[in-house]
Amino acid sequence: MRSSLRTIVVLAVGVALLALFLRNVDLSRVLAEIGGARPVWLLISLASMVLNLAIRAYRWQYLLDPLGKVTFASAFRATAVGFAANTVLPARAGEVIRPYFLARHEHMSATGAFATIILERLLDTVTVLIMLASYVFLFDQRLRLTNPTAVTWLKWIGLTAAGGAAVALIVLFVLAGDPERLGRAMTRIGRVFPSFAARAARVAEKFARGLGAIRHPRRLLVALLWSVPLWLCIAGGIWATAVAFRLDVPFTGSFLIVALLVLGVAVPTPGAVGGFHAAFRYSVTAFFGAPDDAAVGAAIVLHVLSIGPSLLLGLYFAAQVGLNLTRMRELAVNAPGDTA
Repeated sequence: MRSSLRTIVVLAVGVALLALFLRNVDLSRVLAEIGGARPVWLLISLASMVLNLAIRAYRWQYLLDPLGKVTFASAFRATAVGFAANTVLPARAGEVIRPYFLARHEHMSATGAFATIILERLLDTVTVLIMLASYVFLFDQRLRLTNPTAVTWLKWIGLTAAGGAAVALIVLFVLAGDPERLGRAMTRIGRVFPSFAARAARVAEKFARGLGAIRHPRRLLVALLWSVPLWLCIAGGIWATAVAFRLDVPFTGSFLIVALLVLGVAVPTPGAVGGFHAAFRYSVTAFFGAPDDAAVGAAIVLHVLSIGPSLLLGLYFAAQVGLNLTRMRELAVNAPGDTA
């Protein structure tokens, strides 16, 4: 019942965001804009989406190394399956399914692998904030002169997100410092709740071990450095789509669009439908003066290009091992225990 209610709420939010996205839009002109998009630039955008999936898998493989050796092929397949699940299921279900899928094919703790995904998200947040700051303060001084209000709220968003990321990193650093101590602490808590004790202690210890990269600053720095080409690749795909639709967006302007898209996709609708589209339309119209019809057309096409490669590859890899959508949904609701 609770799961059904959550799904209804998420879908309602998605519909509301889509309504906002399509407000005051002439669909016939949007279709004309899509038909007139330059295909070469769309192919470049598509290629960048495949490349960023590969870079993301390589970075994850590197973060998983303290837990055990994982092949790039396994990391890539699990990453594709996880992102495909995010596309077809609500509430970012792929973040649960991805470590489980990996654990099925590698001698790996699913709980520990899940911890590395949380670390990934923090690295992503830090990288996107750096890109946003570089755009606002270095690359486009016009924004500070023509739209000072926007600069002010962008600063507040950036500072809030940076503070949250810093607190999260500190908490994870403390948790990662002594996995056995965390396990013992959970055991003591379990004395108050006996039915909770043993499993909670094992899960907490494995989760802390999954944060192994934090215990080694050099490894954490290398992972952060790999986040730079990953997000530059994503930004490049966004910019290529903007060029395909003849939008007046400089390459560095895609840094700003990336930051707003991250906010848009934070709404946990399947495939980020609604939030992605509304965020892209707002960013290119409010900051770069793009016409509405072209902005809407570009948002629709960019969304397809963004989710297409991971969706097709992920569903293919999942089908190879007999994992269908029904099973994915069950895994997302009832997260399995460790397989290692």
